[in-house]
Amino acid sequence: MLVIFSSQASANITMFGDIAVQLLKMMGHSGTVPSAILAKDVPAALTNLEAALGVAEQQPGSEEPTDDTEETSFVSLSHRALPLIDLLKAAIKEENNVQWTDNN
Repeated sequence: MLVIFSSQASANITMFGDIAVQLLKMMGHSGTVPSAILAKDVPAALTNLEAALGVAEQQPGSEEPTDDTEETSFVSLSHRALPLIDLLKAAIKEENNVQWTDNN
């Protein structure tokens, strides 16, 4: 499954479903797809996400690959979250809602 995040303030962002749900839960959302966050709640969601990503980075081995062969293609959750963080910041600036849906 792919999850598509959208807001009138930014271009759409597509993520793999498992990563998207993980980030949604870090934002304080249930992880339900499809759903949305009202403009007034987006700042809190961004704060929650950034705090959760900061905690995840500080835990030893939390974002490191377990197999040496995967090391060259590993992308950390923090890096995968950057486009979503940019979308949330744009939504805050323009006072827009953020919604997401699956690709079906």
